[in-house]
Amino acid sequence: RYDAVRARAGGLGARLTTNLQGLQTIRAFGAARETATLTAESRGYVEANRAAIRVSSAFIPIIRMAILSGFLATFLIGGWLTLNGEMQVGAYGLLVFLTQRLLWPMTGLAEIADLYERAMASTRRILRLLDEPRGEPHGTHEAKVSGRFEIDGVGFRYATSPGGVTDINLAIKAGETVALVGPTGSGKSTLIKLLGLFIRPQRGRISLDGVPLADWSGECLRTSMAWVPQEVTLFSGSIADNIAYGRPEVSREEVEAAARMAEADNFIRDLPEGYESQIGEYGQKLSGGQRQRIALARALLIDPAILILDEATSAVDNETEAAIQRSLARMKGKRTVILVAHRLSTV
Repeated sequence: RYDAVRARAGGLGARLTTNLQGLQTIRAFGAARETATLTAESRGYVEANRAAIRVSSAFIPIIRMAILSGFLATFLIGGWLTLNGEMQVGAYGLLVFLTQRLLWPMTGLAEIADLYERAMASTRRILRLLDEPRGEPHGTHEAKVSGRFEIDGVGFRYATSPGGVTDINLAIKAGETVALVGPTGSGKSTLIKLLGLFIRPQRGRISLDGVPLADWSGECLRTSMAWVPQEVTLFSGSIADNIAYGRPEVSREEVEAAARMAEADNFIRDLPEGYESQIGEYGQKLSGGQRQRIALARALLIDPAILILDEATSAVDNETEAAIQRSLARMKGKRTVILVAHRLSTV
């Protein structure tokens, strides 16, 4: 029952977060349906909590009956022994006092048991999350990555959707810029996940520099690959902190050099506090194009041998798109770049 309460609380919290983030959309399309959904979530939480309260409330009368039984036994047995002269009156009074002092704190045991069960329900949810596979490779091979991919007959299908890839054959040379262009659902993002080893191919083989991708160590791959998604995730803090997210030990000069490569240095310096400007939660104080360039700078700071841009220019303005393309042009031949796009004109 307590697990159900925590599950309902998590669902309700997620719904509230989504509603707050999408408040403008809800207003634009009318909130009646979303309000009904939120009401249903709230009622589900109330019902789950009511069931848990019924269980916890049963502890209180049971514990109080145990306390009363202890007092009654003390009075009867102690009184009988005192009347028969087998116990002194002072000892009897002391026994009653000690019984009261020892048994009365047990009245809080029901509340403690309820708090314990609620805490354990939350702990079990956390432990289940920690037990989820990380998706990291299990290999141990480590070497300097040049960025040469060989994809032979690779296939992958999702169990819950028709998307995926079938019999993909592709060779990417080190330092080459490759564009994966196609409509939605053509498998571009799936192939990117396969190359990053976020998922494993169900058929075929992927090699990096002649070594099976699964044989590389996770640490080596993560420091050799950088990924810039379409939906950028920035963290509350300064611009400098976000650029240095993957390498917090770097100097300010290295942070600024990465920003210049991503064509972000100019707009950063135009801000009142420059690189120390606070970007707010999820980077809400910046435009979409500015967030995209900071994400590119963050990727470039780790100096990856392989740079993957997943629809990175699909939702930005022409100025940002041109800036990103200039950055990519300067990388030509220096690192392997894999671009994902809907249209060839955006590459």
